[in-house]
Amino acid sequence: MTCFQRIVSGIAASSAAAGAMLSPIAAQAAQSTAQTIRSLEQRINAIEGDILAITRDRHHRMTVPVQISGEGPFDFMVDTGAQATVVTPKLSERFAMTPTGTATLVGMSSKAQVTMVDFDGLQFAGRQLDNLRSPLLLERNIGADGILGLDSLQGLRVMIDFRDRTMTVGDAFEDDSSDGFEIVVRARRKLGQMIITHAEVDGVKTAIIIDTGAQGSVGNMALQRRMRGRTSGQTIATDVNGVTTSSDLFTARQVMISGLALSRVPVSFADGPAFAALGLDKRPALILGMQSLRSFDRVAIDFASRQILFDLPVGTRKRTRGRRPIAAGSQRGNL
Repeated sequence: MTCFQRIVSGIAASSAAAGAMLSPIAAQAAQSTAQTIRSLEQRINAIEGDILAITRDRHHRMTVPVQISGEGPFDFMVDTGAQATVVTPKLSERFAMTPTGTATLVGMSSKAQVTMVDFDGLQFAGRQLDNLRSPLLLERNIGADGILGLDSLQGLRVMIDFRDRTMTVGDAFEDDSSDGFEIVVRARRKLGQMIITHAEVDGVKTAIIIDTGAQGSVGNMALQRRMRGRTSGQTIATDVNGVTTSSDLFTARQVMISGLALSRVPVSFADGPAFAALGLDKRPALILGMQSLRSFDRVAIDFASRQILFDLPVGTRKRTRGRRPIAAGSQRGNL
């Protein structure tokens, strides 16, 4: 859209310049053409503005409001795949956060040395966190003012409601409370991550990580070697370090989680350091991203009880028994 707008603007400028050298009739024709082009530009601008408004709204719903030292709110993305809470240099400068050296940050596709800062007074979901040590990442690489990572989410419940297109963070529920969710899956914890160990991808036993910070689903090379499928295209992704990679895109016929079957799940593969950091580089593993999670009505990650809860769409409940297939390629509920 933007490229097309630039081309149209160039034509309008050339026509106006040429009009001064043409006969009156030709000048009138050029003026009419320029007016038509300007009208087209206005329509393009209006459409582009609507798209930008939708994008901003979707981004806002993907974040939760936080305050720092009583100021804000700031939009922080909730990332159940990130170990540490992250802030941007803009916030670090605003609150004079204390630099504490550097550390290696492991992204999906890369490792990078990043500056670390200490700060107090992170407030959200009725709690305040102090003594946080956070990496600095550029806003353009994370798409928000910061990231709420696993160090801030322990003891809480992250709930994504695709019906209302909202994400919330609040107090965890009691262990015996499913709160209306149809499927409750126990997970084990490693480095703060919630890992589902009893799952299969096309019949291959696979460890699954629910990652609210990932758009698509990514498998490791051990899973790719075990899967049989045809490439359905290519995907390009940029991790939090700003490193862009391209990979083949496959379609898994079925992902099974506790008797629940997700069908036609798009999966890319990466030999990234994120799997190695969790000790999942040698066995099949899959990071299940938001594109596949949108197949559900609701998904909750309860860190206190080590449970992941799924709520199925109403139509799916009525049509199926036992193994409940859901088409994971659906774009319903663009959160």
